[in-house]
Amino acid sequence: MTEDQLIAKAKEIHNTVITLDTHCDINIKNFTDSINYTQDLNSQITLPKMKKGGLDVAWFIVYTGQDSLTTEGFEKAHKIAMSKFDAIHRLVDTIAPDQIALATNSDDVRRIHTSGKKVAMIGIENGYPVGTDIDNVKKFYDLGARYMSLSHNGHSQLCDSNTGEADNIWLHKGLSDLGKEVIKEMNTWGIMIDVSHPSKESMRQMIELTKAPIIASHSSARALCDHSRNLDDEQLQWLKENGGVVQTVAFSSYLNTEKHKKRAIKEIEIGKQIADSMGVTWLEREEVMKLSSEEKEVYYDFLGKMAAIRRAKVKKMKDLPPAVDVTDFVNHIDYMVDKIGINHVGISSDFDGGGGIDGWSDASETFNVTLELVKRGYTQEEIEKLWSGNLLRVMDEVQKIAKGLQKG
Repeated sequence: MTEDQLIAKAKEIHNTVITLDTHCDINIKNFTDSINYTQDLNSQITLPKMKKGGLDVAWFIVYTGQDSLTTEGFEKAHKIAMSKFDAIHRLVDTIAPDQIALATNSDDVRRIHTSGKKVAMIGIENGYPVGTDIDNVKKFYDLGARYMSLSHNGHSQLCDSNTGEADNIWLHKGLSDLGKEVIKEMNTWGIMIDVSHPSKESMRQMIELTKAPIIASHSSARALCDHSRNLDDEQLQWLKENGGVVQTVAFSSYLNTEKHKKRAIKEIEIGKQIADSMGVTWLEREEVMKLSSEEKEVYYDFLGKMAAIRRAKVKKMKDLPPAVDVTDFVNHIDYMVDKIGINHVGISSDFDGGGGIDGWSDASETFNVTLELVKRGYTQEEIEKLWSGNLLRVMDEVQKIAKGLQKG
């Protein structure tokens, strides 16, 4: 096919399938009457960007950073989580109900998509705000959450995090007793178990315990990029045998270490200049991890603003080392499809949470992923599975099993 024919074919497929991204972080400051997703903000996800790029479904993330395992820490985290649930509901109920609606099952997704609206879904990144109250699992389900990871960066009260690999210090050697109860509760109500941030041993125990398929909401292949956030071949095999799906993530440092490091040196330099102009002290990752939840929220707010300014600046610059791009991203899809099969691989961006690559730097460029898949020879049926079919199948199975468990 000529380039024009490939583009035409890709456009036809892109406009036919339901495109679904399982991981888009949010900042509650973008969910007000005056500043919101109906406008083309600097954030990587907005309704105008979704429309321009043909992204149909965005999973908005209720994220809380890891803090102390104390009553005070749990209460603060719960408050932050509730503010993010409120923000998402405000978007679909008050700010833009004519443009986007909340889905809690696959039928909702298809119905809303057919109506011409965009689809919002909710995932929880870090089970920390559950605290020690198991009833919060059902509470979060009732608010629309349909997946949850039990930890983030740092061990939670529920399970160990992948970050334990750095110093080999573990809190639970996998799941805590409370974490095991939370897994059962998630099975009962139909919340997908997300293994993207927990440790390998946590994942192994989750699979052993769960009665339903699991997901990795935003992870790539460790064989291609040796990062603890990625899944190694053994983990991929576990996920396949469990019937789950791994959502390949467009996060530069999880896709191509060599390219990322060379580019990052320059981008950090630019970032520090922007931080200086904004009167903000630049922090290294280790310093950020030591911040309290509130301080992290403030710093991540700055990072979001800085990243938008940097993206615009970098686009005009020449002679920079090549950026990690859509080719690198689809290399991971290829690898995992070859390793565990087309039915167990999906797509995510981690937009507004550090994600974004050259060619898919925000939701307006979503078509480029489909174009690359077409160039690699994927059929429409295969592309539909990658973009949404596999994830929705897993969600259906999880919800079906939950109904059975509720009946006893």
